Order: sequence, then structure tokens, then C-alpha cells
Amino acid sequence: MAQGSSQPKPGHRVAVIVDEGTNPFEVGVATELFGLPRPELGLAGPLYDVTLCAPTREVRMNHGFFTMTGVAPLDAVDEADTLVVPGRPDNVVPRGAAVRDAIRRTHARGARVMSLCTGSFALAEAGLLEGRRATTHWRWADIFRALHPGVLLEPDVLFVDDGDILTASGSAAALDLCLHVVRRDHGAEVANAVSRRLVFAAHRDGGQKQFVERPLPDVPDESLAPLLAWAQARLGEPLTVADLAARAAVSPATLHRRFRAQLGTTPLAWLTGERVTLACRLIERGEERLDVVAARSGLGTAANLRARVRRETGLSPSAYRRRFGPGGGEPLMS
Repeated sequence: MAQGSSQPKPGHRVAVIVDEGTNPFEVGVATELFGLPRPELGLAGPLYDVTLCAPTREVRMNHGFFTMTGVAPLDAVDEADTLVVPGRPDNVVPRGAAVRDAIRRTHARGARVMSLCTGSFALAEAGLLEGRRATTHWRWADIFRALHPGVLLEPDVLFVDDGDILTASGSAAALDLCLHVVRRDHGAEVANAVSRRLVFAAHRDGGQKQFVERPLPDVPDESLAPLLAWAQARLGEPLTVADLAARAAVSPATLHRRFRAQLGTTPLAWLTGERVTLACRLIERGEERLDVVAARSGLGTAANLRARVRRETGLSPSAYRRRFGPGGGEPLMS
């Protein structure tokens, strides 16, 4: 993983498997998030060293829309620190033996493996998901369960981070997972800058629902966007769900329904997630006083800050600062 929020550790190698029938969108997501230069971060190059690889010299993409050539051989996975496996539409037909073996041996030597959309079928075929948590596109969930009953499938979420194996649900959730990986590797500040460049939500928690019903509204506009912007500008204030409901001029129950319908989460979960992200960005920017971070982010107490940051990032605030703070800073002061 990278040390520091603006100068990523060079040489983290990402291999993306391009197989027969692969979905171009997910290949594009992986190359966009991991492989393109990041001038918005003041970097001349990308965050990662990305290689597209394939079992054949030419690969027909989904429905033969175009053929990809000039990619590396499949043994490029043997040098990868992270392996990305995009999805494809013919999930009932197993991947070729060469692809399954490449996935298996990459994971066996300790590399991180992630699938996008129905790429989780390939991970299951390689034996990586047995007894482990994973997700896939909601439309294929029943077929996935029938083919791989030993996988602990979570069909309603955007993505699952199970440590060294990560799985995204639909194609758009590939963006969420890749941003999550950038955040995990480089911190919230870098991930936020990348999301702004993409004009995409900076942080959607993996536990949010992947499929959100959008019935026709009973009123002209019930968008939560103005309320979210208002709340984001006031995260340091003692905002509650009741305050959000009052601002939106609806009851808390109605607000809860709108959050579920439009964001796939609850008002409280959204508010807490935004506060944790702000806390992480304050730490990355050099704020050393734990009580100040807690107060400015709206998390209240140092104890609550510690618990929330650890739950979200797997790190204590001090460990987070050492990894992502300016120059790998000193432990935070209570």
C-alpha cells in the first residue's frame, strides 16, 4: 500500500484480465481509476502501474463489438500486486483453464484479487470464494447461488471488501469499488480528488443496496441533492436525522424512505459516513489534535472518532495518520 496521501508508492502493479466476451465498461473503469495520469493530484503519472493481459493475442469483447489487440500475455498476472477480473455476459460458461489457473496462482502467492460485476463467477470457478463473502450483479444472483452454493453471497450490496478478495456487484458499482481501493491504498483526500475528476460520488459505502427502486414521484422534485449539500457544509454541527427532516420539511419516516429509495441507505448511515470521510481528510491534511478532528467532523468525542475510523478504514486514527498524513506524521494527540 502507498505511504502518504499525495505521493503514492511507485510500482504497485495492477493486472486486468481481458477475456473472451469481457465487458468494455469494466475494463474502462479499471484503466481510468488505476492506469491514467492524475494531474488533479499534481502527479505526472498514474497511481498504479497497469497492464492489460489476455490468454490470446486478440480478444473479442462483449457481443463482438470490437476486438482488442496488443495486450500482454496472461503470465503478466505473475508480476501483479493486484489482479482485476471484469465481468462478461456468458457467466454460465466457465472461463478457460488458463484464466482460472492465472487467478488461482495470483491469489496463492498473496496478491490482492478483485472482480467487477460478474467477474465474481470467475473467482468462484477458480475456488477463491468458497466459504467467503462476495457479491455479484443482482440479475445473476440466483444463478450464482446455484452454481456456487458454498459462497457467502451478499446480493444486495454494492461491493464486498473481504480483505485480499474484493467483489463489486453491477458495472456502476465497479466505480465504487475501485474508488474504495484508491481510498484504502492512498487515503480519503486522494480518493476525493479522483472522484471530483470523474464527477462521481466520492464515497458510497459498500453496504448500500445495489438496486434502488425509482418510482415516479408524487411531487415534481424530491431529490435529496440540495439537502445533502446543505448537510455536507455543516458536518461539524450537531446535526441529527430530525434536523435533516426539518430542513427537508418532511417527517423523519418520510426522509428515511427517500434515503432508502434514492441512496439505498439510511440518513444516519449517510451522515456518519460523511463525517468519517471528513475526519480522515482532516487527519491527512495534518491536524494532530484528536479532539479537534472529532469536533470539526461532527463525531463528537475522541472515543467515537477512534471507533468510527477503525470501523471504516481498519486503522486507528494514529495509524491512519502514519500511513496517509503529511510525511507519515506523529501519533495524534488526545
